[in-house]
Amino acid sequence: MSEKQITGQPLSRRNWLSAVLILVVIPATILLGVFVLEDRKYYFISLLIVFYTMIPFALVFEKRKPQARELIVIAVLAAIAVAGRSAFFMVPQFKPVVAIVIIAGVSFGAEAGFLVGATAGFVSNFFFGQGPWTPWQMFCFGLIGFLAGILFKKGLLKRTKLSLCLFGGLSTFFVYGGIINIGSVMMFSSHFSWEVLLASYVSGFWFDMVHAIATVMFLFILARPMLEKLDRIKTKYGLIEPVSAKK
Repeated sequence: MSEKQITGQPLSRRNWLSAVLILVVIPATILLGVFVLEDRKYYFISLLIVFYTMIPFALVFEKRKPQARELIVIAVLAAIAVAGRSAFFMVPQFKPVVAIVIIAGVSFGAEAGFLVGATAGFVSNFFFGQGPWTPWQMFCFGLIGFLAGILFKKGLLKRTKLSLCLFGGLSTFFVYGGIINIGSVMMFSSHFSWEVLLASYVSGFWFDMVHAIATVMFLFILARPMLEKLDRIKTKYGLIEPVSAKK
């Protein structure tokens, strides 16, 4: 897969603002729901995360208004992630969501990656069941998409199958699995302890492994054709291209 976007670029002020919202404000909001609202207002917390997500995504367009076709592409990617998660409902943890989110982050940028991931987590749980786990899943899916976009922009993540599959497997296992297990302890245990957290990691090891393997497999199959098609769409319509990439 050829490099269609200039990589090795410095992070912009928009990227740093996005990082603060995603890495500080959203986790603080989730913890507010856990400790202050006692996990009973998860719809409210989920909607707040969606709102926070829209802020950095809106900043992508800087001084111009987003075109309808740009929003449609992002919505379609989120819908594909939701449909993919629903299609494999019978196989626990074997889902293509993280793969789609990584592709979105690489193709359209970190902010779009987070938006696709958070939206997919929220919408798909209308089929799988909403609950206090929804904000955690939204954050984990979105965070991986954000990291994919940032690492690709810095040139640390390549558009090769090896690079994408390696990042997908590791991020699914350590980022998604690592954070979700912490969330599970907070959701289902009356008090936090390292022993309970360790038990959560041990019991969730094979689920996290299956999830990581699924991400690698779906990236291996989908990354090249999806990125090539998205590149053609971006070239034809000039969608969400960083200013420096156009020079």
